[in-house]
Amino acid sequence: MTSEQHLAPFRMPDRLFAELAAGGGSAAAVAFLERAERARRLLLLRTLLGHLDALPTPLTPVAEAWRVFKEAAEKSPEPVERLLLAPPTGGWISHMLRRVHGTATGPPLWAEAGHLSALALSASLHAGTETVFDVALTDGRLPLPGLGMVQLPYPREGLAVGRAATAGGELTVEGPGRTNGSVRVICRPLRQRADADGDTWLPLRTLTHTGPGGEAAVTVVLEDLDPYRDLDDHLPPTRLDEDEAQEWQRLFGEAARILARPGRPGPGRVDPAMIRAIVPFGRTGVSPPPLPFVQVSASSGDSFGGMLIVRPASALALAETLVHELQHSKLAALLHLFPLLEDDRAERYYAPWRTDPRHLTGLLHGAYAFTGVAGFWRDRLAGAREAEAVERAGYFFALRRLQSRLAVRTLLTSGRLTVQGRALVSGLAGTLDGWLREEVPPAALSRARTAAALHRTEWRLRNVVPAPVAAPSDLRFRPDRTSWPDLRTHGLATRPAAPRTADEHLAAGDAAAALVRYADVLADAPAEPHALAGWIVARTILEPGRAARRMLARPEELLEPSPRV
Repeated sequence: MTSEQHLAPFRMPDRLFAELAAGGGSAAAVAFLERAERARRLLLLRTLLGHLDALPTPLTPVAEAWRVFKEAAEKSPEPVERLLLAPPTGGWISHMLRRVHGTATGPPLWAEAGHLSALALSASLHAGTETVFDVALTDGRLPLPGLGMVQLPYPREGLAVGRAATAGGELTVEGPGRTNGSVRVICRPLRQRADADGDTWLPLRTLTHTGPGGEAAVTVVLEDLDPYRDLDDHLPPTRLDEDEAQEWQRLFGEAARILARPGRPGPGRVDPAMIRAIVPFGRTGVSPPPLPFVQVSASSGDSFGGMLIVRPASALALAETLVHELQHSKLAALLHLFPLLEDDRAERYYAPWRTDPRHLTGLLHGAYAFTGVAGFWRDRLAGAREAEAVERAGYFFALRRLQSRLAVRTLLTSGRLTVQGRALVSGLAGTLDGWLREEVPPAALSRARTAAALHRTEWRLRNVVPAPVAAPSDLRFRPDRTSWPDLRTHGLATRPAAPRTADEHLAAGDAAAALVRYADVLADAPAEPHALAGWIVARTILEPGRAARRMLARPEELLEPSPRV
């Protein structure tokens, strides 16, 4: 392993690109992307080391840490490769490059540069080599990527310089104590579980799943210790409670079983082995409110295979989120290989899953992710037996395929796709066009079409200034627009047995009753966007035709004139 070697150009086989362009991707396609990410990280590391080479530091110089890391890679290549490819390692490299260019902040630069020593210590332990480093300790803590964290007893608070040594798989860490003198910990990270009190050595947590046929267990890191597990900023370790970690294990095991559907790889089908790390986002109780879907998840192109997730209430929600975020990872890796579009980053496009205008790159990411989500629900529909499960799966399959195809059309008509970008988006279009011809339970299909129309109508009412336009790129936006809660996407997922509200009547297929209730609200607040969107959609269901199509196309024309932009 070297950051100085000249790497041959990457050439993706056409068949692998075609798999990814269709929204899916076999294990071979994902492995190719991971090899490309490896090469990218080595190139970025070479750039970073050049910036840090002359950095004044009280720690062991980065050049020495890199030498130890490479030496360990020669003796024990597989575990050291895992360290290099771990999502937090990519996060650290990119964060440090932003630091040296002045576009990110964090602890003192020398302390963050010292994270390379922590990587080298982990590599040295795997390889059984001997080394001694001066390292940065924060409140006596030394995170070891891929292994866990050492916590000195009664340490000096704040940032301090300590010493760490490896020999034959044993690690010794020494640092200043709280009063005077020094404190020391000796452990064997590759073999040792948490100590009795869990005070000095905290091993890395993992999530495991063994297939129904007894296949080898899949192991995914449950990352709560690495300081570069966040999307950008340095984040202190936050150890999960044991009951929280057990709940994550339960959900992951069930989610992995949901995803283990036999068949050819395709959009929405994820082998859990493709996931490298899950970062618990925020803290939740063991029994969060029974919402059916994850509300917050995120990923970064710098951290291939990693994802931040708020623990959901169900394994089904977790499985859907794993699909969604892995789609983002795959597309980010493709964007590192190919220029897919020319984006001026202006936020002016409608994304059916967002309440705010998006730029083209964001729209492409959403289209790719939600094509995968549509495939996920297509598989759930194929395997559903109970009526309620059939209705829910049919609704989300119909909704996400329709929304994704709308975004794909916007991308294809934008005039900003490159040759590779047009090939990719055309692949998505082919997948979605095939799915749009597949049968869905009629009631679920009707609710999905209604939900899609409601979202787009309310989006335009809340965001767009009434004005004649020729294309989405010509839209003018309200200066007073704000974020708004999308209550309908999940609210229309099931048909209510005893509808009461206007939305519930619409979900039940009674547009006339819904129209009356929306009108009652509008009598007191004529421009209230939520009710007005419902009234417009209900009206167009009852009175379809050219006027209805025009009202749906530009619902903002029904509003009072807005302030000039």
